[in-house]
This record gives sequence, structure tokens and C-alpha cells, in this order.
Amino acid sequence: MTILATDFARPDMRALVSYLEHDPRPTIVLDTDYNIVAANTAYQRQFGVEGRPHVGAKCFRVSHQFAVPCDQAGEHCPMRKAHETRLPERVLHIHHTPRGPEHVDVELRPLLDAQGEVVGYVECLNTVAVASAQPQHQGLVGRSAAFKEALGALRRAAPSPIPVLLQGESGTGKELFARALHEGSPRAGGPLVVVDCTGLTETLLESELFGYEKGAFTGALQRKIGLAEAAHGGTLFLDEIGEVPLAMQVKLLRLIESGSFRPVGSLRTVHSDFRLVCATHKPLKDMVTAGSFRQDLFYRISAFPIRLPALRERSDDLPLLIDSLLQRLAPTAMPRIDPAAMKVLGLHDWPGNIRELRNVLERARLFTDDGVIRVSDLPAELRRETPMAPPQRRHGRNELEQLAHALAVFDGPRSELAKTLGMSERTLYRRLQALEEKS
Repeated sequence: MTILATDFARPDMRALVSYLEHDPRPTIVLDTDYNIVAANTAYQRQFGVEGRPHVGAKCFRVSHQFAVPCDQAGEHCPMRKAHETRLPERVLHIHHTPRGPEHVDVELRPLLDAQGEVVGYVECLNTVAVASAQPQHQGLVGRSAAFKEALGALRRAAPSPIPVLLQGESGTGKELFARALHEGSPRAGGPLVVVDCTGLTETLLESELFGYEKGAFTGALQRKIGLAEAAHGGTLFLDEIGEVPLAMQVKLLRLIESGSFRPVGSLRTVHSDFRLVCATHKPLKDMVTAGSFRQDLFYRISAFPIRLPALRERSDDLPLLIDSLLQRLAPTAMPRIDPAAMKVLGLHDWPGNIRELRNVLERARLFTDDGVIRVSDLPAELRRETPMAPPQRRHGRNELEQLAHALAVFDGPRSELAKTLGMSERTLYRRLQALEEKS
């Protein structure tokens, strides 16, 4: 580990830096002027780039390739708030790494002198493995502000046993978020059991959830273990819990509160230890008022609500999502999107969210013969929307102002800027041309 000869080279600080080597997490020490004064081996191994020194560099240049501190570049800077409060700060950022942009959970702790003044900071960084800031063939992907807000809440909730309620429109990826919660929890080694509550009658849902004994009803030819029992040691995910019949909600509440239930046709009590995650697109509070959803059940399942953004709220993620979905649909022969077709996709409001986007791409892929998806390959209803779009919608004043700001604060090649903005280099080039025409 390298340490600069600065004010941090006091005996107490040297002891702290030496202690950092015992921390398996990537950790750095910062002074109050954003300089990295020390980095442990774990940090250098995970975030280090050969030939590019970190110690002595500004943290915002290393992590974000910004020319100015994060808060001057549109990001939340934990250092500024920690300086004001003298308390630890935690924030989700996207950092540049040798592997490309990655979501990183940053924990910053101020170091105080005997007078209580901040003399530096210790920053621990944990890469978020359950989500990607680059296209990938599975899991959560995104880098927009709305996506990062939901991901930040997920990161807070995942290590805890607290029940989580995922709220969002249909097609926003609630099952993927539930899987990420499970994989980020201490129960990741156990099962994730998904129960789709849509369209199930009380009797059918009860037998699916609790299981049944042989002969419990006509057709019950052998004993069946219920999904609640199968979730023991893992996570039980109740998808579309707003669809559960009112009479069944009483039994569901009992299961959640005690972890105990009786299989259909049995006198024995079964206990299951699971973490509960629920999801719905319905307004449960309104349903409580209307009497179609139990108030006690609502409060039991919504201890930690997480709102999932609609696709129209995270339009910056569209190119990233398209690349990821095409990877999943055609891993061996992934088509590319013609710029004109990308423009049409960008003008659509996506009421069906990511599920609708996937369906559109899957259909379009079957119409292309040369590996390029063009406007003619897209559904007619999307093509009809194009002439009605405002002429400046793709390059409006706000968007171009944001691009100009990004150029001013970014301290790296334009290829890296394109990755940061979630677009191709070709798209960035076109927008830069539009910016020059405006100026």
C-alpha cells in the first residue's frame, strides 16, 4: 500500500491505514480535498487500472471520470453531507472500473480530530452484484436515477428479514427485483419459491400454498408439500398479492404472523421459516378502504415498500434494456437496432413496460433477415406514432442542456461518456451534432 507524505502521515493515521489491510472490502482513505491518500490491496485489486495511479488522485476523477466533485456533476456527494453532519453516509453510485461501469454501494465515515473537526474520511466500496450498469444476459440492468433509487432501497432491505412489498405497474420486473432481494440476503443459499396469486380461487390457492394430505379431496391421490413449506430456509415470493380472495387473506395473515399452517385435510401443524416478499400492481390502500383487502394484512406485508419505476420514467435505460433483452432472446445471433428504429422505440410510452418491450423485440427479431431490426420490422402501432411525435422530442432543450453539462464535467474519452449516458457512441455523436447546431 502506498501512503503520501501528507498530514495523514501521523502515527494514529498510519495505524488506521495499516488496519485497513485487514478489511476484505475495497477501502480508501480520503483527505478533505477529495484526494485519495491511501488504498488497501482489496481496492487496488478490484478497482485498480494498471498504469493509472489512484493514490494522489481526486476520488471523483478515479471513480466517475468527472472533472469536478460529484455534487457539481449532478450526483449526490456523500462527503459533503458527512462533513456537515459528522455522521457516516451511504450512497449508491456508478463507478468506472476495469470491467466497465458498475453499481457500487459507497459507505463513507468521517474521521474527527480531538476538537471534533473532520480531518479525512474512510470510504468502503461494495460492488452491487445483483444489478448491472451494462448490458447482460440475466438479472436487473439500469443506470437511470429512477432505477438507482429502487436499487438503493433494495440494497437497504436485502440483508434484513423485514417483509418487502414491491409496488409497480405490470411488466416492471417485480419478479427480477424479488430474485435480487433473495440473492442479496443471508438466505441466498436457500430456495426462492414463487407463488403467482393471479386467478387462483381460495381452494386452489390454499392447496398450492399449504399442500394437502392424500385423500383430502377428490383427485388428491398422494400427499403434496405446499409452497410455504418448500420455502423453508429461503424466500417466499407472493406475486400479485392483491388478487388473493378475501376469505383466504385470513389464513395468509396467520401464516405470515406465526409461520405455521395446516395442510388441507390434515390435523398436524407445519412450521416454515421463510423471508416474505410480496408484489402487486394494484392500489392496496384503496382496496383496504373499499374493504376488498384486509387492513391488518396490508400493514403486515408492507413494512418496507419499494416502488418500481415504469419504463417511461427510466427512458434513459432504454438502449441498455434493449441490448440486454436482445442478448437474452438471441444469445448466439444477437441482432442490432437500426438508428431509425431506435428512434421509434424511444418515442413510445410503453404502457406494458419491459414486458411489452421484450415482446416487441422478440417479434421484430423474427422479421429481420440480415440481423438488423428496422422500422419496417416494428409493430404497425409503433410506426404510426412516429409522425405525431414533437419534432424536437429526441433532442429537446433540456436534453441538450444535460448533454452539454455532461461534457463539461466528464473527464474521460467520449466512448466512456457514451457508456455513462447509456447510449452508443453513434447516438452520442448524433446528439453532439444536434448540440453544435443549437449553439
